[in-house]
This record gives sequence, structure tokens and C-alpha cells, in this order.
Amino acid sequence: MKAFEATSHYFNQAADVLQLPEAIRKMLLTPMREVQVQVSVEMDNGDLATFVGYRVQHDNVRGPFKGGLRYHPEVDLDEVRSLASLMTWKTAVANLPFGGAKGGIALEPRKYSRRELERITRKFIDGIHDFIGPDKDIPAPDMGTTSEVMAWIMSQYNKYHGFNPGVVTSKPVELFGMPGREEATGRGVGILTVKLCQRLKRKPKDTRIAIQGFGNVGTHAAKFLNEAEFPIVAVSDLSGAYYRPGGLNIREVLTYAMKNGGSLNGFAEAEHISHEELLGADIEVLIPAALGGVIHGGNVAAIKAQILIEAANAPVLPDADRILHERGVIVLPDILANAGGVTASYFEWVQNRQHYKWTLDRVRQELDSVMSRSFETVWDYSRNHNISLRLAAFVVGIERVSRATMIAGID
Repeated sequence: MKAFEATSHYFNQAADVLQLPEAIRKMLLTPMREVQVQVSVEMDNGDLATFVGYRVQHDNVRGPFKGGLRYHPEVDLDEVRSLASLMTWKTAVANLPFGGAKGGIALEPRKYSRRELERITRKFIDGIHDFIGPDKDIPAPDMGTTSEVMAWIMSQYNKYHGFNPGVVTSKPVELFGMPGREEATGRGVGILTVKLCQRLKRKPKDTRIAIQGFGNVGTHAAKFLNEAEFPIVAVSDLSGAYYRPGGLNIREVLTYAMKNGGSLNGFAEAEHISHEELLGADIEVLIPAALGGVIHGGNVAAIKAQILIEAANAPVLPDADRILHERGVIVLPDILANAGGVTASYFEWVQNRQHYKWTLDRVRQELDSVMSRSFETVWDYSRNHNISLRLAAFVVGIERVSRATMIAGID
């Protein structure tokens, strides 16, 4: 099943609950705009390289388009279209004044120098600058992009449109960014993991967690949950998975990764296992925090966790989601679980528009407030209507977007 087909599957389940007419379903599923641009740049060795860049703007009835920019070799229009749709429902679930968008360039960033990536980024913005802006569409980092990439985007956009720090979020703090933005997605995952376990009456010390993916989101989620006294028994990155039944020393793991260029390769203080073994580990909570589609019909039978927190975008395919639901596994869906990133992006955008900075303490307090309120809304809807948390989250988000669409009018 392709990415947009999977997203549409979840959408239609929620639309059935809401009894949306077919014409409204088609309108809400269809992106408002899809931009594809040629990105041709000179490499450091003098060769010419051409890449394809995408920006899909799905819906803006509740506010400017908002969504990340991904650099990854598997980026294609279908994936970007799916992620843009998810952003629409995610911002609505969090009740933020944004719509949904997503962008990407099909490349492997590790294969290119910093100067090459800067040239690629600036050329991409040359092709889409008329379609983005603080009142139109506000990109942010995603897989393969960083705060430095956002700084290049702001710089290139400003060449055309003048000073506009609100055109992107998750910028470096020195360039109108915000303290706490980098940790926000992982911190939000941690906040909601704690809240869900409290609802399920699970004590932290008796709730073992495995985190698949130890990038920005996974590391900050691990740090937060470790401080909340949850035993983190396994983590993984591209080099494999690292498992210790009694719990990893997360501070030790973080220090090792920091000293090793962000990689866990060679970490000797835990058993080295495969990614599939991590997914099937004997744990209570599994947090996929890397690529989408990692849990599917072919491996879902191996999952032993009773709780699954979707820190990544679309990590569970519909066939696996159905089986997990039938088995009674509680799945906290991506459009709620990882909404901390876009929530903090909203805070940064607000500060850029007001030209006023918040303290880190205020950012964290506001993040906790928004995430907690969103969780309670979805939890209550799920329990009151006896449906899964995923279906409840989609219903809440889609209902808000459809109501705004009807109120605003179609003409």
C-alpha cells in the first residue's frame, strides 16, 4: 500500500464515523496545490547535478500551510502528498491556526558537502519562493534537514521578499529561532507517553520501553522518559539496535552518540541486535521514531508491546494497525503523538510575528498545555464513542477542518 493510499484509508474510516458526503470527502482529500520543480546545481567537482523538489499544499482553511521539508532518497510525490494530508489533520487535532503542507527533495544528504546542500536548498527556494511566506506556507525541518537548512531558506526568501523571519520555523536561535524547538517533538512524545501510561494505570518503573530510531526525536524522547523513570531497554539507529534487559544508561548512550558523530555504531555497553529484534522485544511500550511503514503485515505478529507510540510519521501500515487493534494494543497515532514539533513551530512563528522572545520555561509550559489538552480531547472522544485513539484523532481533526470549510463557504 502506497503512502497516500494508507492516509486515505484512515481518512475514510473517520469520514464514515462523521457521515461525510462523498463530495466533501473528495474535496478534503484533494491537495489544493502541488508544486514540482527542477533543482539543477553545480557540484563541488564542477559536475552538474539535477534533483526534483516537491511542495504539496494540502489545505489552508484554518490558517497558512505548515509542514516540514524532507531530504531523503525515497522522497516522491506520493509520499509528500500523504505527509501533507497528515499535517492538515495534525494541526487541527492540536487546534493550531495552520493548514497542512509538506515538501522534499529526493537525495541522500550524507553524500553531499555542506556547500552543495546549501546550493541545492537555495535553488529549490528560487523555484518555490512565490508559494511560501509567513502568511502563505511556513516550512520546517524534517528528516535530513536541520536548523541550518532553515537559515538558508530564510536567507534566500529574504532576497526576494525582504526581512521575514516567520517564513520558516526551527531556525537557529541566533537567527530568530526559539529555545526548545529542537527538543519539542521528542519532548511531546515523552509527555504523551507519560499521560497515556497514567490513564492505563501503568507505573513508570514497571513499563519497559524500546525506541526504534535515535535521531532528534528519539534522543529527546529517551531523555524525557528516562528522567520520568521509565526503563529504556533498547534503542536503534542505522548501525543496528542496542539492547539491555535491565535498562540502558541513557546518559551514557547519549554521550557515546555525541562523541561518535551522532552514531551508536560500536556501542559496547549493550547487546547488538537487529532492527526486527527490537520491534519484537519483550517490552510494554514500543516507540517507532524513524521511517514510515516499519510495522506492516509481515512483521506485526512479532510485536509484543501492549502500547505503541507513533513518534515517526505513518510508521504503522493499515493492515498492521487493524491486527494491533484486534489484539487490544493501544496505538497513540502520529497526528497526536508527534504534534509537539508543529506546536513549538507555532510558538516560534508567533514570536517572529510579534518580534518578542519567550523563555525556555514558557515554551515548555505552553507545549505541555497544548499537548495535554489535545490528548484529553482525543482520549475522551475515544472512550465516549468506543473507538481507537487513531480513529478518534482523525475524527477530531477532520471534523474541525470540515466545519471550518463549511463555515467559510465553497465559493
